[in-house]
Amino acid sequence: MNSFMQKFRNAIYKFSYGRHGSDQFSKFLLYCGLALFFVYVITGLRILYTLSLVMLIYNCFRILSKNHTKRYQENQAFLFYKGKVDAKFALQKRKWNERKTHVFYKCPKCKTVMRLPKGRGKIEITCPKCKNNFIEKT
Repeated sequence: MNSFMQKFRNAIYKFSYGRHGSDQFSKFLLYCGLALFFVYVITGLRILYTLSLVMLIYNCFRILSKNHTKRYQENQAFLFYKGKVDAKFALQKRKWNERKTHVFYKCPKCKTVMRLPKGRGKIEITCPKCKNNFIEKT
């Protein structure tokens, strides 16, 4: 039995050698596919089953792929967009936590978010990025 396990383990190692493996995008696909499948089980919507199956199959394809360059580019694109979403949520959390002491404004020209103390009345604000001046009430 022990030699069978050793042969099986060696066969798995040979098959896995040179494969891309799991990364953050493949983990995201796995979790989303499983979540869609569980929602399908509850609701019975066939489209959710199809989407979950497509996500899980594409995840297996990515993990077993030998094209490291393409999979790396896909993961980098995913991380780029994930970073943008994370930054939006972090800004909203910061706005909520500091809502009693500070107010947040966007520059009308370059859309940079600036944090200003509350209760200062009308003040002239200079954007640190584009040097645009505008007046707002704090």
